[in-house]
Amino acid sequence: MRTASVAFLVLVLAALCPAPAAAADNGEWSVRPADSAITPRAAFQFPVTPGTTLSDRAVVTNTTDGALTFRLYVADAHNTERDGGLAVRGIEETQRDVGAWGKPERDVITVPARSALTVGITLRIPSDASPGDHVGALVAVDERVRPGAGSHVGVQRGVGARIYLRIDGQRQPGVAVEDVRFTAQNPWMPWTGGSKSTVVYTLHNTGNETLAPVVSVRVGGVYVGGPAERQLTGVPSELLPGQKVRLSASWSGAPFAGRGDVTVTATADSLSGSASDRFLEVPWLLVGGLALVSASGLLMLRRRRKAVLTARSADRE
Repeated sequence: MRTASVAFLVLVLAALCPAPAAAADNGEWSVRPADSAITPRAAFQFPVTPGTTLSDRAVVTNTTDGALTFRLYVADAHNTERDGGLAVRGIEETQRDVGAWGKPERDVITVPARSALTVGITLRIPSDASPGDHVGALVAVDERVRPGAGSHVGVQRGVGARIYLRIDGQRQPGVAVEDVRFTAQNPWMPWTGGSKSTVVYTLHNTGNETLAPVVSVRVGGVYVGGPAERQLTGVPSELLPGQKVRLSASWSGAPFAGRGDVTVTATADSLSGSASDRFLEVPWLLVGGLALVSASGLLMLRRRRKAVLTARSADRE
């Protein structure tokens, strides 16, 4: 039961829309910061000095026709290994960062049908908290256990409002690309389509600031086919400090012949990092076809020369 609950919480938070003034909402209930006196907020965002205590309020809204009971907790956020989306630690997991610093004023609440309830939240920042960005969420977990799709395992659903803390201190942003692997799976005959080449790489935030990287791939060397450079999709829009994600991108029209290197480069603001993989691609069917044509041409040339020599010999006689 616990494993199913944790897995579902990861999916819910990863699907949240970070658009301004949008609540974290799954269609039945939502969690958001209480509106400030100036403007609605999509997330809790604080510049923080180590050793301070922060207090704020959250609004949990029930849009169903019946009362709902929720367990509230503060969780650490991280990037998923699968696609780099934002996820949280489960309610029973050990919290080490924002999740260890935060606590709602009530662990369990019941929100009446078509109603909202405001709950306080406190964040106690330790004096030795590391500078830079720390990300978490205030999560409301529905106490109801529902059957999982296609299985007999029950799941619990949760929705989380993100918490962004920027702790005072030295900024040390950094980004790196590691362990690039280029795999070519081109069709037997070039230019006939069906290329399934892939580029696999690790994207690593080596600094203490959250990044929104842009990733591109470039070909160097002597090659045939494929654009010299293209931008990759499926890159996480928020790569948290210290996080590594293993990503894969298909490459339609990749080089089908040649020798050189494939370089993946990540950029974020003024930062950049890159890594490469060597490749040697030989279109054997094309080579074999050319060899066959060449052999046929040589054979015809030899026959023609032989015929000419035979004709000359006949004339001399």
